[in-house]
Amino acid sequence: MKKTLKSLLTGIALILTLQVSAQENWPLPDNSPMDMLYFPVDYPILKIRKQAPESPVVRIIYSRPVKKNRKIFGELVEYGQVWRLGANEATEITCYKDIKIGNTKIKKGRYTMYAIPEKDKWTIIINRDNDVWGAFAYDKQKDILRTTVKTLKTDTPVEMFSMLFKQTATGVELLMAWEDTEVVLPISF
Repeated sequence: MKKTLKSLLTGIALILTLQVSAQENWPLPDNSPMDMLYFPVDYPILKIRKQAPESPVVRIIYSRPVKKNRKIFGELVEYGQVWRLGANEATEITCYKDIKIGNTKIKKGRYTMYAIPEKDKWTIIINRDNDVWGAFAYDKQKDILRTTVKTLKTDTPVEMFSMLFKQTATGVELLMAWEDTEVVLPISF
């Protein structure tokens, strides 16, 4: 009798839990999934394997919009306008140690990255404002870096906005590409 009563109460609790869960309005998956890249590349995996340095050098968190047969640069992403370097929240860069971009030293910390795309060049911006959505509240007064990099044409179209680190003798290059455009931002440390 006790087992039957206990089973019945457990069943009722389970049904109530499922009903509450079913009533939640879970958001649909985002069209621009968030991604994260580290240098050293695959730092979390290296850390699990005990092959990583004490801390990474830099991490970037960004959302990856999809081209979807649209004209990107000059239309969807307007030339001469501040862009969040992706979709949704503005792109975040965390420096786990001091780095250098061009002649500017960027102190260890968390920042937001933006770009101002032009046909033949992009202005890359590092800004000390954090936790912002898009570039709607962008404040130029909080810029700590503005540097210009040339655009390159890709060999094949890039469907999703993408970033990756490529190691160099003095640090890394941050490659950013979408549609038929690529830029390279040298970072030293």
